[in-house]
Amino acid sequence: MNTVIEVRELGKNYGTVTAVDGISFSIPKGVCFGLLGPNGAGKTTTIEMIEGITKSTSGEILYLGEKIGAKFKQEAGIQFQHTSLQEFLTVKETLQLFHQLYEHTMPLEEVIEACSLQEFLDRDNRMLSGGQRQRLLLAIALINDPKIIFLDEPTTGLDPQARRNFWRLIEGIKAKDKTIILTTHYMEEASILCDELIIMDKGKIIAEGKPDELLKAHFSDVLLQLPQSDIKRDELLETLTTTQENGYITIHTDNVHNTIQQLNDYGVNLAHMEIRTRNLEDLFLELTGSELRS
Repeated sequence: MNTVIEVRELGKNYGTVTAVDGISFSIPKGVCFGLLGPNGAGKTTTIEMIEGITKSTSGEILYLGEKIGAKFKQEAGIQFQHTSLQEFLTVKETLQLFHQLYEHTMPLEEVIEACSLQEFLDRDNRMLSGGQRQRLLLAIALINDPKIIFLDEPTTGLDPQARRNFWRLIEGIKAKDKTIILTTHYMEEASILCDELIIMDKGKIIAEGKPDELLKAHFSDVLLQLPQSDIKRDELLETLTTTQENGYITIHTDNVHNTIQQLNDYGVNLAHMEIRTRNLEDLFLELTGSELRS
């Protein structure tokens, strides 16, 4: 079966507040599937209902074609956003503790290698850096050799280097044909890791598909950004599609060569110009008019 998770008309109400509003989607085998959206969009509630932590108000969730039950619990691995570990244990002792909780497990040596834990196995788990702790929590999620892995904002609070190191670990896990469900606020992270994704807002799915296909479906332009002070002729701006913010002018164009030639003909200083393609944050703003991290 190619579909690992199927969500049908899933809903969750808290009194009169609708957190998740009748959403449906499916997750194929062997992909990294992203759930994106601002705080309060309903993505964490959706994940918790799939994991079995939160009971749904309506709808159903299927794992390999069957309602989620004991099989799912044995074959799923979860890295929560916040996890408390038993104190006064080393990294190795922590792994051994969790290793004893499952019937089917991955050899500890493989888990340690997959998460690059070799250098601090004898360190107290309270003495780890942010990146090291996240690698340990990922290892715990892999202990039972899961077929499906949930990662709830796993790189929040990490510095850029630690975040990129963590991405490499996830890429290695993807290569082993495991299915990953990722929630994240970082659009670069989603672009790099996710094969498919949904964007949620106010409990609903507002976009769904492969990242590149979503961007192509919604945008045909490229953005050129320059300091406002570098464009001194108003008649030039009248011939271009532009937006202005924080002292910069952004030019929207579907012909970069001709636009640059036009700027050059008008004597615009191009030394500070930046060119970029559209990204997932642009898509979110286009669909909702809100900042992704609001």
